[in-house]
Amino acid sequence: MSMKVEKDLHMATGDGANSYAANSRLPKKALLKTKPVLQKAIEDLYCKSLSGRGTMVVADLGCSSGPNTLLVVEEVMSTLRDCAREETKAADDRRRAMQVQFFLNDLPGNDFNLVFRSLQQLQDYLGAEEEDEAVALPCYVAGLPGSFYMRLFPCQSVHLFHSSYSLMWRSKVPEELSNETYLNEANIYIGKTTPPAVVKLFQEQFLKDFRLFLTLRYKELVGGGRMVLTFLGRKTEEMLMHGEVGSMLELLAKALQSLVQKGLVEKEKLNSFNLPYYAPSVDEVKALIDKENLFGIEHIGLFESNWDPLDDSDSDVVLDCASSSRNVADKSIRAVMEPLIIEHFGEAILDELFMVFASMVAGYLEIRKAKYPVIVVSLKKAMH
Repeated sequence: MSMKVEKDLHMATGDGANSYAANSRLPKKALLKTKPVLQKAIEDLYCKSLSGRGTMVVADLGCSSGPNTLLVVEEVMSTLRDCAREETKAADDRRRAMQVQFFLNDLPGNDFNLVFRSLQQLQDYLGAEEEDEAVALPCYVAGLPGSFYMRLFPCQSVHLFHSSYSLMWRSKVPEELSNETYLNEANIYIGKTTPPAVVKLFQEQFLKDFRLFLTLRYKELVGGGRMVLTFLGRKTEEMLMHGEVGSMLELLAKALQSLVQKGLVEKEKLNSFNLPYYAPSVDEVKALIDKENLFGIEHIGLFESNWDPLDDSDSDVVLDCASSSRNVADKSIRAVMEPLIIEHFGEAILDELFMVFASMVAGYLEIRKAKYPVIVVSLKKAMH
C-alpha cells in the first residue's frame, strides 16, 4: 500500500507526552537560531515594499502545532512593531496605518484544533503589546490546510513566506519505490545498502518538488516579496556523514530490521516502507535556486543542532549516552515518525521500536556526538 502523503504525513497530534507539541524543542532552537535572518527580511520588507497604508500578508508553511506555531507569529509581530517604533521616531509621530494577515499552513492531517485552541494565548500576547498605541498593529490569524506543493494564494498577494523544518519532506515517495518492487530493501531512506539508482530517485524527487515550490511561491509573492526557509540538509555531496539525518534514519531502519528478526514486523512491510524525504546539500539548494532564476539569494548558511533536543552545549562530548539517546528517541523522533509508523506497521510495535532505536542511538553517540546540519536561506523575489 503506497503512502498518501497529504493524509498520512503529520506530526503526533494533541498535547500529551508523545505529542509533537510537547516534543518540538529542536525546531524551536532552529527558530531562535534563525531569528536574525527573519528579522532582517522583515525589516527590508517594511522599509522597501510596504509603502503607505495597507495589509501585510504573511504565511508560515508547515506550521505544525504547539508553542512553535505561535512563536513564529510573535517573532514576526515583534519585529514589525520595532520597525513601527523606529518609523514613529523618525517621522515626528506620523506613522502609516498597517495591519497584518497571518496564515498558518500545513497538511490537512495537522492538529489545527490544537492551533486554534491556543490562539487565545496569542491574542493575549498581542493584546498586551497593543496597549502601546504608538505601535498598534492589528493581526488577524487564519488556518490554511493544504500542501505547499500546490497553489495556496492568489497571484502577488503575499509579502513574506516563512517555513521551518518542513521542506525536507517531499510531496510523495518516488513512484518507482511505491509499486512493491522493493528496490530499497531493508532501508526507509538512503542507507549504506541503498543502490545508486534509488539515491538518484530521491534526488530527482527533491529537484522536482523544490523547483515547483519556488515557482508557486514566485507567483504568489508581491514584487520584492521575501522567503525565509529553514530545513535539515547536508554539509557536502556525500551521504551518511556522521550526525546527518540520513544516519539517524538508517538507525531507525536498523531498529525496524531488529523487529523483523524478532517476528514483530513482516519483512515485506519494512521493504515497502520508504519515507517521502530528502535532505539536500547546500550546493544542491543553491544550484537549483540559481538555475531557476526566480529569486535572489540574500543569505544562505548552515548551522548544526545536537540530536539531543535537551543538549544546548557546543561541546563535542556526550556526557550520558543512555540519557541523550532516550531524549533523541522519545523527545524528538517519535513525535515526528509515530503517525507514519502507525499507518504502515500498526500501533503495537511503537514502544518496542523506540526502545530498540534509543539503544542504537546510544551506541552511535558513544562514537562521537551527533549534530544535524540545518540549512537556512533568505530569498527575495527577482524583478524580471
